Amino acid sequence: MSQKNDTVTLLLSLLITLLFFGVGSWWLYNRFQGSNSPTNLSETEKISPEQKSVSAQAKFSQGENLLIVEGASSDKQAAIQALGKGDFQQAVYLLEKSLQANQNDPEALIYLNNARIGQAKSYTIAVSVPIGSDVNTALEVLRGVAQSQNQINQAGGINGIPLKVLIADDADNPEIAAQIAQKLAADNSILGVVGHTSSDTSLAAAAIYQKAGLVMISPISTSVKLSNFGDYIFRSVPSDFVAARALAESSLQKIPNVKAVVFFNSQSNYSQSLKSEFTTALGLGGGQVVSEFDLSSLTFTPSKSLQQAQQEGANLIALLGDSGTLDKALQVVQINGQKLPIVAGDDVYSPKTLDVGGKNALGMVVAIAWHLGANPNSPFVNKSRQLWQGDVNWRTATAYDAAQALIAGIQAESSREGVQQALRSSNFSVPGATNPVRFLPSGDRNQSVQLVVVKPGSRSSFGVDFVPISRSNNN
Repeated sequence: MSQKNDTVTLLLSLLITLLFFGVGSWWLYNRFQGSNSPTNLSETEKISPEQKSVSAQAKFSQGENLLIVEGASSDKQAAIQALGKGDFQQAVYLLEKSLQANQNDPEALIYLNNARIGQAKSYTIAVSVPIGSDVNTALEVLRGVAQSQNQINQAGGINGIPLKVLIADDADNPEIAAQIAQKLAADNSILGVVGHTSSDTSLAAAAIYQKAGLVMISPISTSVKLSNFGDYIFRSVPSDFVAARALAESSLQKIPNVKAVVFFNSQSNYSQSLKSEFTTALGLGGGQVVSEFDLSSLTFTPSKSLQQAQQEGANLIALLGDSGTLDKALQVVQINGQKLPIVAGDDVYSPKTLDVGGKNALGMVVAIAWHLGANPNSPFVNKSRQLWQGDVNWRTATAYDAAQALIAGIQAESSREGVQQALRSSNFSVPGATNPVRFLPSGDRNQSVQLVVVKPGSRSSFGVDFVPISRSNNN
């Protein structure tokens, strides 16, 4: 019995010792941590590592930073260093050399025009593009903005004052887009923003621009959620409301009793918007959606999905995903093998579709904002070919239109509020790539879409081309 008591006493002593040691260690830790205690953190220190990482990824440049690293010549890299030091004369010389070697470089042209201005008085707009995730889309948008800037500066500027362009890289990340919007909104020299590109990034940034009273014109975002978002929010591309109805009407003309299978991405605002609008438009015309398949699902199988849809009577395929699910959508095209007709949203308008889809894509109808083939001899097309030594697509055209609208707004009144009032005026109109740029009260572009169809051709080098339907009907 005595031995048991001794054992219990020993265990209690050890427990008490451990308890005091733990409490003492905790007190000493907090005593010496001092200002590092969570209650003493500054607002900056309270930001999570994820938020800090996002903030660090928000990249900006008027020429002092190289954002598009891929293919950058030594002259271009040296020019960036010169701009960082404020040596504008050397930067102009080096950027002109770089553009002689690679004329199809919009980042270099924007930096060249900025360098020519130097520290002289100027107006500034920003353009936000997804360099970090989709450099091709970024280049397409930058070409439109660069062409507009180059054009106005060669003409003597806006009321005699040249235009600078600040480039931002949002990497198609809504969190980074919000960080960029906050920084641009805080910079009073920025009079307007061309951006963002995807509907997700545009929606993430729009509330910030609206609150700050800074005009945003998206050249690509089509989600209906952006309509009537705020009186500072615009877009130079028709919304999904317009595109979906064009696709539905085209389908109903060919197939009176349309039964569609829809492939979409549940994680994309753009895709969800287009799917919803297409379903409504099809229903109003007497058709219906009999099956829906989520391209972003880990269990998605194109062959099984098509088989199930056909069992349910599907006689039309609608590819309404986004750029992130394009590869899966093209698997559907390949497996379908031209059995069912296909319609698609503008993210399917890509060289990859022609390359991978090939003959299986023949007859596919795609709704886009603009096509060079519909207006092959327009002044914009001729000038863009001279400037870029090649053809441009709808993203370049709508980015050009967005920049043209901002320039016209600044010309009317060189303040943020003045730009907004000019764009909101019922009389506002400025020449665009083809059609005048006008806005509806919702902030949407007052313009229809262009339907194109995949036909045999040699323009793309893949054996098939996107051809405007009005033009193909005359062939």
